[in-house]
Amino acid sequence: MTDTAFARVKHAFVNAIWATLASVSLGLAFKIWLAQWVAKSDLALYHTVVDIISMSLILLSGFRASMVVSFSQTKNDADITNIFRYSLITMVLFTWGLVLPYIKHQLNIDVEYIQLVGVILGMGFKVYFTNQIGMYRLYDIANKTTWLEPLVQVLLFLTCYYAFGQTPLASLFYSLILSNFSVAAFMFIQRRKQIATTPLAPVQLDTDMRNFVKKSVMSSLEVGASILMVYITVLLTIGYFTIDELGDFQVVVRPMLAYFTMLFVFPVYRYILPELAQCIRGEQHHQVVLIRRWFIKLSLAISISLLIILLLFSKNIVSFVFPEAYAQAAPILMHFALFFIFMMLNAYQVAYIKAHGLFMQSLLIRILGVVTLVSMFYILRLHTDNVVAVILALGFGYVSMFIASSILERKLIKQHRAEPS
Repeated sequence: MTDTAFARVKHAFVNAIWATLASVSLGLAFKIWLAQWVAKSDLALYHTVVDIISMSLILLSGFRASMVVSFSQTKNDADITNIFRYSLITMVLFTWGLVLPYIKHQLNIDVEYIQLVGVILGMGFKVYFTNQIGMYRLYDIANKTTWLEPLVQVLLFLTCYYAFGQTPLASLFYSLILSNFSVAAFMFIQRRKQIATTPLAPVQLDTDMRNFVKKSVMSSLEVGASILMVYITVLLTIGYFTIDELGDFQVVVRPMLAYFTMLFVFPVYRYILPELAQCIRGEQHHQVVLIRRWFIKLSLAISISLLIILLLFSKNIVSFVFPEAYAQAAPILMHFALFFIFMMLNAYQVAYIKAHGLFMQSLLIRILGVVTLVSMFYILRLHTDNVVAVILALGFGYVSMFIASSILERKLIKQHRAEPS
């Protein structure tokens, strides 16, 4: 098979599914094992700290899309990389100076200072190299990193706990820190074998680079809005439902939502977006048509399979993986399957829109999803007191985004058809 954009997308996406499946399986098994013997308070403390720091640094993962699109258009990796470096340094210092004291003194979370700093720096390095290999379209390195990261953390946890006698909580933090640095080092070494490191230098802010900065800001805000959608569902569950229902959502539903997103949504931005950007720049619209048709078929196959499995076996799956106390999470999972097709298709549509450089439009679509989520929850609350209202509201949010992005996608397709050959 010739090395076309369509061929690269299929190869990278399928490999990503297998790599992510290995990562998810290992990560889930590790969490289930920890839940059997580590104190619930320690696990809650660990995940809370990681979530807070992740939310501040993950915004910079939004740079990846703008780096991919801008690099495909300008090939100016030096200025793009340096802008990202300075932005990352600023965000790391912000997290260190403001978020860390908030964790320590406002939330009164008893975690050692060196552990918090280590988490911030480790995550910072990982985000930097993840975005960089994404910009250069180094798909094999990205896939290897996907399964390597949880494997390294598990091995380091066992070493810290059994070999060095650390407490379970300390072992979790140190294994996370060291695994982040290890994965960052792996990406650096593998990338350097193919592409030399661009030197740290002042940035030439010409028109292209100013556009890159604007796209990066829009993309980061969109990532923030995406995080906000999930965070809102947690807040609504906390505010209107019992602690048991919150446990069902946090322990069962939210991780499953995250795992399926990692498996089938994130690869769209990692592998399909870069190829779409290249195809659009090179006016290879026939390749875009092939990619689109293939992804729609894949989305339908995955979503229908998921829906059938959860309709028939959701109770069995939840009871097999989790204790009996989480049995009520099964109906919520079943309703999640109803709208997963819209998550996948909307991811492709947004990638197509971003490949045209329309980052503001993609941000507005995400904001529409947030507004729809909140509005539909309160509408549903008028008719039901069931916690399923939260997941249904989230589903309506993705449906509204799908409709809006479909309209814009169709307009872009018509524009390309109207262009002279």
